[in-house]
Amino acid sequence: MLSYRQISLFFLAIGLAIFTYWAGLSEAVLRWGIQEEYSHGYLIPLVTLYILWEKKDLIMSSVSEPLWFGLVLVFIAIAVLLIGEISALFLLVQYSFVLLLIGLSMVTVGRATKYTLAPILLLLFAIPLPYVIEVLLTAKLQLWSSAIGVDVIRAFNIPVFLEGNVIDLGVYKLQVVEACSGLRYLFPLMSLGFIAAYFYQASFWKRAVVFLATIPITILMNSFRIGAIGVLVDNWGISMAEGFLHDFEGWIIFMACAVILFALVWLLEKLTNKEVSLAKVFGVVSIPGNIEPINSRSSSSSVIALAISIALLLGALMASNFVDNRVEDYPEHTSFVNFPAKLGQWEGRHERMDQDVIDKLKMTDYLLVNYSNAENELINLYVAYYQTQRKGVSPHSPRVCIPGGGWEIADLQRVMVNGHRANRVIIKKGLQRQLVYYWFQGHGRIVANEYLNKWYLLQDALFKNRTDGALVRIVTPVLEREPIELADARVLDFMKNSDAELTNYIID
Repeated sequence: MLSYRQISLFFLAIGLAIFTYWAGLSEAVLRWGIQEEYSHGYLIPLVTLYILWEKKDLIMSSVSEPLWFGLVLVFIAIAVLLIGEISALFLLVQYSFVLLLIGLSMVTVGRATKYTLAPILLLLFAIPLPYVIEVLLTAKLQLWSSAIGVDVIRAFNIPVFLEGNVIDLGVYKLQVVEACSGLRYLFPLMSLGFIAAYFYQASFWKRAVVFLATIPITILMNSFRIGAIGVLVDNWGISMAEGFLHDFEGWIIFMACAVILFALVWLLEKLTNKEVSLAKVFGVVSIPGNIEPINSRSSSSSVIALAISIALLLGALMASNFVDNRVEDYPEHTSFVNFPAKLGQWEGRHERMDQDVIDKLKMTDYLLVNYSNAENELINLYVAYYQTQRKGVSPHSPRVCIPGGGWEIADLQRVMVNGHRANRVIIKKGLQRQLVYYWFQGHGRIVANEYLNKWYLLQDALFKNRTDGALVRIVTPVLEREPIELADARVLDFMKNSDAELTNYIID
């Protein structure tokens, strides 16, 4: 059993950790509110607390001397926190918080951490994915759900044609947008699957099957939902795919997913252990009758470990405040308003963005010019410049923005052009096609990989006290019968002139 000193120091450490990690934790809560995919995040901490409370007697009866490796985890967590603060990666801050909780558990309750580990790991399901990974996952789920959904519609002898994410029923066309990808079911159902696997008193392989089954269950049931909507629309009109009925169908499908998940547990037990009831396999582990107090030596060791953890957290708080309040070196920047409207054979006109878009992107400066040549071929040049890239303020990767604009990424490659790497992307929307080249530029580097760019940002923040940089994007429309090679040649010709000019505005 824990002493009052241990309990007091533990809650002091938790309070200090929340205060230290506040920026990263509040960003997660913000995304819970604005993205339905993560709205279950509000419940996850409550479920974690409930499980820990429900297991409190079992935990207290198993308290041992501290596991000193927990201090190593606390140190690693704080190091990851500072890296996340400097590199502006909230994801690192959030995962670091979970790692810190595991370390604090190890130094507080010792070997009883085996009972606290799973509830703490459950918090991982409340951490939103990076936007880039989220968009890629959404795109894959959209394609799979659309294809299987069309098979469901055809099973009812309804003629249907699928192009990308558009289901053509002849009279009606249904677009499987991001909201219908199944991501809104996947994360909550995986959380439910993890909880079910935790309470499932069975061998590890059965628990793994229950948890991993949430992925195919989500894809298949979401596809069935899309197919059912297609059948309803074919018979009773487009209103079947809109409004309350559409949302209500979503809730029904999620509940059906949960029922299938628990039916899977029932089936596993019927096939492998017919004598055991579901009530027993989900029963609470028996709790020892006597809770022995921890000896004074172990209690003192735990107090020392907690005191060291608190000292490390205080140091992390001061270091984090220093990072947040440091005065960066801002290089002089020439306004893009002076960027030439004529580049070789290309002549253009500067365009203005809506103020609400500028406020959302939080750019220091931007360039948006539509160029054309004598053959009326079009090129759009967009540059977003950031004088500083503190947390939450950085260029939005086109891999996130392109699908958000309703375009499908048909092909993405990293290529070498004009002596530097760039992302070459072919995007489609119906019969329209566009060719996009983009990269990240700053401090004398041109980088195509988003995460490598973050790594350089961390290096420069540490050693140069600079986080300025820019996103450069070039887009040209591809005509219906135009070979993609001609569009490539058009962009490369434009870049011969634009690359040299950009170096005058994006400082090394």
